[in-house]
Amino acid sequence: MDEKRIKQAENNFKHYLDEGKIKKVTQFQSIIYETYLRNARESLAVADKLFQDKVSSLWVVVTSYYSMFYMARAYLYKLGYKSGEEIVHQVVNEALIVQARHKIKNHILAEYELGKEEALSISDNYLKNYESEKEKRATFQYETTEDIKMSKAKTSLDRAKEFLTLIESLLL
Repeated sequence: MDEKRIKQAENNFKHYLDEGKIKKVTQFQSIIYETYLRNARESLAVADKLFQDKVSSLWVVVTSYYSMFYMARAYLYKLGYKSGEEIVHQVVNEALIVQARHKIKNHILAEYELGKEEALSISDNYLKNYESEKEKRATFQYETTEDIKMSKAKTSLDRAKEFLTLIESLLL
């Protein structure tokens, strides 16, 4: 992730805080947190089932992304942030970059004993994958062939599984 994109996310996050599009949580509510986690896991299970049964590559992409989205919201909520409903997908994306980048890097450093730069690169890849899936969900319907759609659906599903595993390990 380049420095320009990181700075953009930091600036957007500050503006979203100022505008109330994301707020600091004053009182943690387990029901909200558990709902995000349940929605993330359920969305991933649905994506996996749709993929295995070859029902709809479009909905594999959509539900894979939503599993990542709900897990990101759970993570941000655990850190003390709750997004509103206005441009929520963009707000969550920017907040995730700002709030998770170094935490993911530190987790990878500790877990895999990698070098600092390598861990930061892996961390950035997870965040880029999230952003890519957000964009893919919005444009996927315009792909032309079913082979392309199935390939992209598989990538989405794999990314969602990896993302949920990573974020769940950060939440422990």
